[in-house]
Amino acid sequence: MKGKRILGVDPGTNTTGFGIIEVVGRNYILVEYGVIQPKSTQTLVQKYVHIFDEISLLVNRTKPDALSVETQFVHKNVQTAIKLGMARGAIIVAAAKQGVEVFEYSPMEAKRAVTGNGRSSKPQVSHMVKLLLSLPSLPTPEDASDALSIAIAHANQRKRL
Repeated sequence: MKGKRILGVDPGTNTTGFGIIEVVGRNYILVEYGVIQPKSTQTLVQKYVHIFDEISLLVNRTKPDALSVETQFVHKNVQTAIKLGMARGAIIVAAAKQGVEVFEYSPMEAKRAVTGNGRSSKPQVSHMVKLLLSLPSLPTPEDASDALSIAIAHANQRKRL
């Protein structure tokens, strides 16, 4: 039985985490997870293009039904927030261009979906992601674990709709 496939993404200019789950009934099945890491020598524009290209390839290869992306966390540093917003834009356009519906979740919503507490620590979130997906070990790096929690947040939201 094929379920709904969700691609969760934790955006970043240096490391973008991704995690793909399939929802079959009440079960979450891990499809894959990892990170996209542009080269440190690339300009910001080149990094955005790299992220766009990699997300486009991932969407084309894995055929998700939805993309859930973490909303922008407002940093004290405005330049960092702008750069992160640009990375999010590249991710959203890459998915939308291929007809994938895009949903956005705050870090607090993702944490709450996985642990029941929107103020959970990253280790708590990783531990619950491991349990919910029946993984033998914690998903690493943290960016990938965060992306999986964003995919789970969307799966949980779908159940309420």
